Amino acid sequence: MSIDAPSHPAAMADAPADPRGLRELRYGPVAMALHWLLAAMIVGSLGVGLYMTGLPLSPARIKLYNWHKWAGVTILLLSAVRLLWRLRHPPPPLPAEAAAAMPRWQRSGYRASHALMYLLFLAVPLFGWAYSSALGFPVVWFGVLPLPDFVPVDKEWAEAVLKPLHKGSAFTLAAVALLHVAAVLKHHWIDRDGILKRMWPAPRKESAG
Repeated sequence: MSIDAPSHPAAMADAPADPRGLRELRYGPVAMALHWLLAAMIVGSLGVGLYMTGLPLSPARIKLYNWHKWAGVTILLLSAVRLLWRLRHPPPPLPAEAAAAMPRWQRSGYRASHALMYLLFLAVPLFGWAYSSALGFPVVWFGVLPLPDFVPVDKEWAEAVLKPLHKGSAFTLAAVALLHVAAVLKHHWIDRDGILKRMWPAPRKESAG
């Protein structure tokens, strides 16, 4: 979920309007794939997490907990890959219209929200992994690969510290993501400045242009 303000928005005043210029304002296919895959997995994992905690102890609940853990580890790995990819492939500049209209506080807010989301992409699954380990339930990824317990078994500490950290960080991520989506939709439907197109695959005509 990435909308990044350029370091020098004034340099965008003469952004090209031809298809090649539009392509240069879009993220690459790898960044897009990681973005949408992570978005789907995070939404699904949050939904499963909310649902499974209300279930009575049963085989179905245990299965959902395992799926939730597997998804969390996968999200952690994909987030690390995405962060490394982003560091080596800086985001494209904003469209000229958006760069000219966006005040400084809004660009600062974008940067801060993206930094916070990347932090939470890593923190939420790490807290969940630590919580499971502290309860004495090792994580076995997809039922095949046992993962190390990086905290000792301590059920009181798990319930008093790690569980609130996992839950609180997950809800914080959900709130920041919702604000991000609201901002994108505002730019797309009200400002009509092409923000959403940066993370959306190019139409065939534009791709061939």
